[in-house]
Amino acid sequence: MKKLAIISTFILGLAATSCDSYLDINESPNSPKESDLNASILFPAAEMNLAGSYGDFLRIAGGYYAQYYVQTFGTSNYLDYSRFEMSATRSSGTYTQLTSRTQKNLQLVRDIAKEKQNWGDYLAATVLRAFTYQVLVDCYGEVPYTEALDVSNPTPKYDDGQTIYAGILSELDEALSNAKASDPVCTNLLFPGQTADPWIKFANALKLKIYSRMGGADAQIGAIISEGNLPTSDIAFKGCWSSEAGHISPFYAEEFPSGWGSTQINVVANVAIIGTMQQSAYTDPRLKAFFSPNSDGQYVGGISGTNFSTSKTYKSTYWCRPVASYDMPVYLLTMAELDFFISEYYARQGKADMAEAYYNLATAYSIRSAGYDDTAALAYAEDFAKQWPYDQSNYKKSIGIAKWIALAGVNPFEGYCELRRLKYPTFGEVKGSDMYNETDDSSYQPDKYKAGTLYTPIKVFGPVGDNQLLQRWPYPESSSARNTNAPAFPGYTTPIFWAQ
Repeated sequence: MKKLAIISTFILGLAATSCDSYLDINESPNSPKESDLNASILFPAAEMNLAGSYGDFLRIAGGYYAQYYVQTFGTSNYLDYSRFEMSATRSSGTYTQLTSRTQKNLQLVRDIAKEKQNWGDYLAATVLRAFTYQVLVDCYGEVPYTEALDVSNPTPKYDDGQTIYAGILSELDEALSNAKASDPVCTNLLFPGQTADPWIKFANALKLKIYSRMGGADAQIGAIISEGNLPTSDIAFKGCWSSEAGHISPFYAEEFPSGWGSTQINVVANVAIIGTMQQSAYTDPRLKAFFSPNSDGQYVGGISGTNFSTSKTYKSTYWCRPVASYDMPVYLLTMAELDFFISEYYARQGKADMAEAYYNLATAYSIRSAGYDDTAALAYAEDFAKQWPYDQSNYKKSIGIAKWIALAGVNPFEGYCELRRLKYPTFGEVKGSDMYNETDDSSYQPDKYKAGTLYTPIKVFGPVGDNQLLQRWPYPESSSARNTNAPAFPGYTTPIFWAQ
């Protein structure tokens, strides 16, 4: 393994702060007048709406579509996701939260900051605005952008994904051109008590990610890498959650609500990720950080697209669950993701040694984020490279599988996006119905699964069909129902522009 001597000391968390006054995002106990609104009131509210959507709904849906998760027995909350389905109503609430709440608050911050020439605030709001628009494109392909957020226009046009990506890149460049590293930034939860410096680094990393998704922008990517002004630790909302109701990290609040009496279990591990991380001669060191063992101390995953029997064998304690806690971070961009993008850049340049080095470094960062020190992370990354070696002749496969694994316990939505873009892992020969027959409990045969592949769910959503992913979501009803400018839905298997 070629080791780059650039792994910095692991930062255990962002500076501690309290989110208590910002987490109840749908309430405004002080009801400030519009004239009293300022960036320090608006910005944390925007952050919490973003964290609430990205860290809960998008994590869950992405987890099912990337075959990290399956639906446990006896409940059907996400059985449609498990079958690769999304309806126009399912995502409407999240779309509204990301637009009418997150984006509108961010735009107000930008307006206030521009008027007062507070360029640190302006940059921070622009970075999260760009991040949120990128997420919307990655779900729907086309959404209102150039005519969005105008309350006087109930029928804004839908812009295509490339136009939006180009637009947010321009917005980032404009904000970066005005900001200095020492500029102060209003009260915020992502980089509390900081200047614009970490926001500049986040903006550069986000640009690198957007350019990587767009394709054909290696000159721009190379310039960002050469400049080197990039993050040195994962970017996440962390250190700001508590065990108090209303202040709990979103995924945990949604899926582990035993604190207020609920016993319902929905999300459990998928045989695909368990079977990839745990093989006969190799167990990925991140497995125990990503998933909890079952009641027998074993790692067992279920099959997409089915509700397992309620027999004694398949009670909820039979399956592994995602590791989660009330203070779990909501990751926006990790060092592992960043270095996989850089690895991919060098692969396209034909620089195999550099591509392999960053491939291994990305894995090491991922392992370190799972709780290991630098020495152990590097050693385990070497072991991983023996199991999943870098192959310059098919770098998309190498990076695609390694990235899919790395994102499983950290950011399932991004795992789903990169799965569509890189097209790896691919579908194997085995289908879900080959591993489990719903009429016969004894038919469960996870050993048929081949590591590093996907499989067609049992009772897969018909418009998606066999050996295909759900490529895009139907336009949300909350946006399209009364908008005469809403385009015709191009179909569930029509890729987003960056996956074509």
